[in-house]
Amino acid sequence: MKFEFKKKDIAKLAHVLDLKPKFLGTSVRFEIENKEQKRRLAVEIYSNIDIGSRKGNLISVYTRAAHLQLHFCTGYVVSKMLGEITFIGESDGKLSGLTVEREGGCSLYANVDRNILSGDFTKLGPEVMLSGIALSLTESILPPAGPKKNASPVRGRSLKRR
Repeated sequence: MKFEFKKKDIAKLAHVLDLKPKFLGTSVRFEIENKEQKRRLAVEIYSNIDIGSRKGNLISVYTRAAHLQLHFCTGYVVSKMLGEITFIGESDGKLSGLTVEREGGCSLYANVDRNILSGDFTKLGPEVMLSGIALSLTESILPPAGPKKNASPVRGRSLKRR
């Protein structure tokens, strides 16, 4: 079954971010501000919208200096302890992740080879290692690797470890 964001998913995200969501028509928006570190960003979640000729989930992040998007988001992993959410999308063995932090930080990892997630991180260069470690936390919700295309993981999960 194709993943769509439901009310319980939005509630889970709100809990991690310690924010109330703003429902704006077809989207949900979270506005994060960290005055101490002078960070501010907004996250918008569009569930099951038209993206070209297909339907899917779109995650947009707006900051003062950037606009990031993750098309065809297939799931997410949350860590209440770290105060972060990693939205993921997978296509043809490549994984992209957009991590949003409760403190106003944001990271994007795009087109990462799925095979490095479960490999030996000590054999990777430090510039590659970070994306592998960050996205390895999403392995629990990824569909089995294989020839099946456009598979969707199960709905988002909370991260118990870490």
